[in-house]
Amino acid sequence: MLFCRFYTKVCFALESFSEFSIFLPNFLSEFMYDIIVVGGGHAGIEASLASARMGMKTLLVTMSEKTIGRMSCNPAIGGQAKGHLVREIDAMGGEMARIIDATGIHFKMLNKSKGPAVWSPRAQADKDLYELEAQKIIKHTENITIHEGIAGRVHVEDNTIKGVFGDDELVACKSLILTCGTFLNGRIHIGMKNYQSGRAGEPPAVGLTQSLIDLGFEVGRLKTGTPPRLDKDTVKWDEVELQDADNPPKPFSFRTKEITTEQIPMYITYTNEETHKILETGFDESPMFQGKIEGAGPRYCPSIEDKINRFAERDRHQLFLEPEGYDTNEVYVNGFSTSLPEDVQVKAIKSIKGLENATIIRLGYAIEYDYLEPYQLNNTMETRAVSGLYLAGQICGTSGYEEAAAQGFIAGVNAVRKLQNKEPFVLNRDESYIGVLIDDLINKSTKEPYRMFTSSAEFRLLLRQDNADIRLMKYGKMLGLINEDVYKKLKEKEASIQQVELILQNTLVKPAEFETIRPEDTHALKHSETMATLLKRPQITIDLLVKLNKADYLNTVSSDILEHVQFEIKYEGYIKRQYDEIRKFKKHEAKKIPSSFDYDDIVSISNEAREKLKRIRPNSIGQASRISGIRPADLNVLLVHLEK
Repeated sequence: MLFCRFYTKVCFALESFSEFSIFLPNFLSEFMYDIIVVGGGHAGIEASLASARMGMKTLLVTMSEKTIGRMSCNPAIGGQAKGHLVREIDAMGGEMARIIDATGIHFKMLNKSKGPAVWSPRAQADKDLYELEAQKIIKHTENITIHEGIAGRVHVEDNTIKGVFGDDELVACKSLILTCGTFLNGRIHIGMKNYQSGRAGEPPAVGLTQSLIDLGFEVGRLKTGTPPRLDKDTVKWDEVELQDADNPPKPFSFRTKEITTEQIPMYITYTNEETHKILETGFDESPMFQGKIEGAGPRYCPSIEDKINRFAERDRHQLFLEPEGYDTNEVYVNGFSTSLPEDVQVKAIKSIKGLENATIIRLGYAIEYDYLEPYQLNNTMETRAVSGLYLAGQICGTSGYEEAAAQGFIAGVNAVRKLQNKEPFVLNRDESYIGVLIDDLINKSTKEPYRMFTSSAEFRLLLRQDNADIRLMKYGKMLGLINEDVYKKLKEKEASIQQVELILQNTLVKPAEFETIRPEDTHALKHSETMATLLKRPQITIDLLVKLNKADYLNTVSSDILEHVQFEIKYEGYIKRQYDEIRKFKKHEAKKIPSSFDYDDIVSISNEAREKLKRIRPNSIGQASRISGIRPADLNVLLVHLEK
């Protein structure tokens, strides 16, 4: 231990004298890493892979190598807006999309009955295969070393990260990324019983929070939960509704040609009035209702007891029965998250259609954990107080694998670019859901686990899941995370899109031809119209136009390209309007606020505005306008002072 500490100090001493680096013996370099990532969850995976693939010597610290990539709650990736995040990560060279493509057992495009802005890919995973695939990728990636252990406290000198203590030994690094999930002082609740735990069966991380508090960080408590798991052999599958996967399944990754895994069905059932009465009997022993849980839970993903309490007028709630893999007996009861006592959970489950004989393999529980108020971050995911210290995932107050992975990717990339003395990599909210996520966290902060929704993005018609590669792959190429072959295919796709658009704009359809594809249409053509004009009609799809065989090229183009062109043409007016809004948005973003600006000099703004502006320190008028509690009058006064 003393040996490690001595040579760590030598590393620090010689780090600033590059001419002496040739004298460092090889064994000494083992004690200095460019970047250390703490936590092997979804944020930690993306952070460590980005760091290593960009050439940095990376250490991934995890309690157990076997839990890297573990899906501790729902074994699914994607969903509303979350699927957009996954495709954006993939477009820039991240890994989550490819892992789920390799291990997914049920792919579904959600919201197909609505507009394309809210179409969202989702896939159930074989939970065991998912973590094995993630572990394989980490182990076979050059520049990554895995260390099993617990990070006890961070080591900071002159407001700059210098390393992290584990088992009383300091491991030196130039940047540190904390992706601790629910482990920071984690506490599990089942009824009135509670105990320290990071998640079921694993210890919490104790000590790290205090070291951050000692550095001046503001820390809070949040809560999330998970439902019981059932034995699939005890479910009456013929009495619940079947939900088939999409055929063919659509990959998440732009680099996956097709899904080759076997697809299996999921199922739907419902609670009933008897279920609700049983659940209510447990309210006296509910840790949430009895004040045993301090942290706020996710408002948009409430526990079943919270649902029946808040929506007492509803006589049933939908539940999804989701098998957790090919070779496991565990079934995830999506929609039944709970921390009620064991006897209440058992009785309530058995009151549900199809589950009368069901056996609970693992009880549902709530877990409380520490997080850092995200206003303390820059939009690079680096903390403002400590240079070189980055946060990602639930430690920032978010909920979900996808939000965590997105933050981990951005943190990893920016940790590398700072060490390379390059400009920070920041995505704006007008170009990505990732930009919306991080911007919301910093400006609005959160008192409950933040979850991404399509409604959070004001430019969501432009930020569709289908065009994430067109929007963001250029950045992956710039970062060195997208290779030339992949980027070449993007350019070919863009060329095909342009060709299809030209054909549709320049090909006329005669009235007689139109009748062959829409004989029932009461708005028949009176004169010839272009295919592009026809496509703007609600009842006309691009597939119908392809059937006219007016251009052989259309028959050779992939359905993804045809679908993309169809969206662009049908929503052309709305898209132009959003581009106009973006131009106004960028004017506000371009109006910069100096980091040294003294808000105490402005006497005409409200006290609330002054307090929040001083705390968050926005870098532009645009960012200031998105801070909760900042009124238009405050912005006008701020603009006047900036002009002076």
